[in-house]
Amino acid sequence: MLGQFLITFREVLEAAIIVAIIIAYLKRTGREKQVRDVWIGVGLSAFASIALGGAILTIYGGLREKELFEGIASYLAVIVLTSMIYWMATKGKNLKAEIERKVSQAINPWALIVFTFIVVFREGLETVLFLTPFATQDLSGTFLGLILGSAGALVLAYAIYGIGMKINLRTFFYYSSILLIFVAAGLLGYGTHELIEFAEEEGVSLGWFAQTAYDLGIPKESIWSHKGAIGSIFAVLFGYSTKMEWGRVILQLGYLIFGLYLVLKAYKKEPKISLQRQRGVLKEGTAE
Repeated sequence: MLGQFLITFREVLEAAIIVAIIIAYLKRTGREKQVRDVWIGVGLSAFASIALGGAILTIYGGLREKELFEGIASYLAVIVLTSMIYWMATKGKNLKAEIERKVSQAINPWALIVFTFIVVFREGLETVLFLTPFATQDLSGTFLGLILGSAGALVLAYAIYGIGMKINLRTFFYYSSILLIFVAAGLLGYGTHELIEFAEEEGVSLGWFAQTAYDLGIPKESIWSHKGAIGSIFAVLFGYSTKMEWGRVILQLGYLIFGLYLVLKAYKKEPKISLQRQRGVLKEGTAE
């Protein structure tokens, strides 16, 4: 549930930031009446995201080759998650100016609805892609993480934009990006394991790539198993498993090193905590 919570919390917070920027700009430029159009776009994007998630789970339920689906879904989620993390680190600082420029051009109500739908649905699409591999393993835990993550993000967004709580969002995205790299590494490892199992079922020999690299010998019923009470937490957050193939070890560890290097390079250095934020306004240096 923790991985699902973290992913949902970050994605919903990004969507809330975007909506807050749009609404703040409309109010600042005397277009308060069009705030209604923004909420219509938000509602449509939320509906479309839920429908997409339901469609994917329905398709998954009817598949014979579930290992292949889970493997591909995990790889796709890792690709999108990595690109999202890097984009936010390198381009997110200019997000506020870019959104305001687009909103200034969306004078027509339908244009504003469509624009809001697109930018919010992008976050919804990413959330669905990220949560799909988790949902195939633990559907109830994924739903719980989705609900709690959404609620937490909305509460934080309201605290920032509603009551003026001071927080440096770029610092938040920096540390959450590091955690998400560990989650993505675990997803990549899980996807690799599923694809190896699929290949073996199809009679395809992968040689040393599919051979066991280590086996801790921990029984499945133990709390330290990757499906146990404690082990499952480490499994989601750090890709922990009591047994791994060489292919999984190499790809998971390799991605972890690459991903952490990418984040550290994108942010250049650990951002200093700053509380100098004006109410409802993102200062330069935060993730706008």
